[in-house]
Amino acid sequence: MRGGAQLSVTDLRRSTRHPVNLPVIGEHRARGDIMLQFANISTTGFMANGCGDLGRGERVTVRLPVIGRIEAFLVWTDGDRAGFQFERIIRLDDFNKLIRAIQPGPRSRSQG
Repeated sequence: MRGGAQLSVTDLRRSTRHPVNLPVIGEHRARGDIMLQFANISTTGFMANGCGDLGRGERVTVRLPVIGRIEAFLVWTDGDRAGFQFERIIRLDDFNKLIRAIQPGPRSRSQG
């Protein structure tokens, strides 16, 4: 029997990653709330910093603008960085709305 998470989404590492600097609270089943600092995000997952104590296969649930609650599985770690794969692929139109919500463009910033 193989160890680790049994992921329903195939490895789609070619997904476009958008760089972000986004603090997110993740819900971990055993540890409760944990702080994650997203460094990039795509329709299939995200990379976060500050995850040195999490192990491959662990799950967290995060709440994202537009998307709502979504579970992610830790698929790789490298020191303090970790790559997570979402339980499902985020629809492209919802993903674009998410990016606009977390990184508003010049038009949506107040002119002052």
